[in-house]
Amino acid sequence: MKKLTLLILTFFVVLSCNNDDDDTVAACLEITNVTANSITTSSAIINWTDPNEASSYIVEYGESGFVLGSGSTIDATSSSVTLSSLEAETTYDVYIIAICSTNNTSLYSDVLSFTTETLPVVPEFRPNLSELNLFSGNLGDLNISSKAFKYELNTQLFTDYAHKQRLIALPENTTLQYDGDGLPIFPDNTVIAKTFYYNVDERDLSLGRIIIETRVLIKINGLWETGDYKWNAAQNEATLDLNGSIVPVTWIDVEGTTNSSNYKIPSNTDCFTCHNTYDVTTPIGPKLRNMNFVVNGVNQLDNFINNQHLTGVSSSSEVSSIVNWQDTSAPLEDRARSYLDINCAHCHIEGGDCGNQSILRLAYETSLNDSKIAERKVSISLRISEYNEGFSMPYIGTTMIHSEGVELIRDYLDTLE
Repeated sequence: MKKLTLLILTFFVVLSCNNDDDDTVAACLEITNVTANSITTSSAIINWTDPNEASSYIVEYGESGFVLGSGSTIDATSSSVTLSSLEAETTYDVYIIAICSTNNTSLYSDVLSFTTETLPVVPEFRPNLSELNLFSGNLGDLNISSKAFKYELNTQLFTDYAHKQRLIALPENTTLQYDGDGLPIFPDNTVIAKTFYYNVDERDLSLGRIIIETRVLIKINGLWETGDYKWNAAQNEATLDLNGSIVPVTWIDVEGTTNSSNYKIPSNTDCFTCHNTYDVTTPIGPKLRNMNFVVNGVNQLDNFINNQHLTGVSSSSEVSSIVNWQDTSAPLEDRARSYLDINCAHCHIEGGDCGNQSILRLAYETSLNDSKIAERKVSISLRISEYNEGFSMPYIGTTMIHSEGVELIRDYLDTLE
């Protein structure tokens, strides 16, 4: 009897399993080959492969790292969908679910990550600096847009000990063109920007910085135009201000000494005074000879050439260079002439603002005899050694004496007969 009962139970179990097999639903497989195409600053087309040939899908997306279930969703009926209203220069994650039937959906696909395009630089003097798209992310971080590139000078202009960040933004598919050791040829719609700031404490950069101004040059229809953006106290925006102003600033130097300056933001008229060559606005700093030196282990001009920022020259070895005035291994005369070139020569050249008022010609390439430095050494020493507005040199752009620069020039002048 027990054997008969066992046989009957076994029969029903087998019969039951056979019925389950008949009712089995095919698995809804994961979506594969998810790609992003036609990516712009605000949109992207997402495509994928569906092994199920499902009739509908759920696309979930959000900024990279978002938690599944908290993202934006789109219901799709084909294996392609357009994401719109995206933020520029932002990385997004995308996941897709196939809906094979009402109660049968796939697992999430593997994540697809893509980054939207960078906004183009705007070669116009708009009311706010942020509108020019020179920087990415939080404006106060001064992260240079991928549409621009940083440049540095071997010897820098003195501006009350302020730090400077320099950048150039070229129009798409254009380059700087070699035109000798001086200024390259800049294409129309080039933007040059220089941002002035102080570190709160030079001994601890984590304490942040105080950004004062961003000076901008834009080449429009073959001519350079100037504009200046003054930063707000919140350090999250700068507004166009052509009238100039005074900004009190305090910082601590590497020696732990507290310094103060009534920093002068120049007016547009002041900008023209320094950038004036034969009554035409001209850039001062980005001469090729000023940029021909090693930055982070690589020659800066070679880097420009390799990145197609500079054409018409094959190597930095074809370009002359000035020296860093702080490099004590270089000859004293070269250091002093480099310092005078960047700080004074824009006015003391033919066609400069002081061209008709002074016999001094202080460009680095000018011979000592033609420069008249020896003849005017007493006057030079006097006018750089004290700050007296309207008399001291440089005539504008500073509110204090550059002690280290004065010492250098005096040492050099003492060698001249």
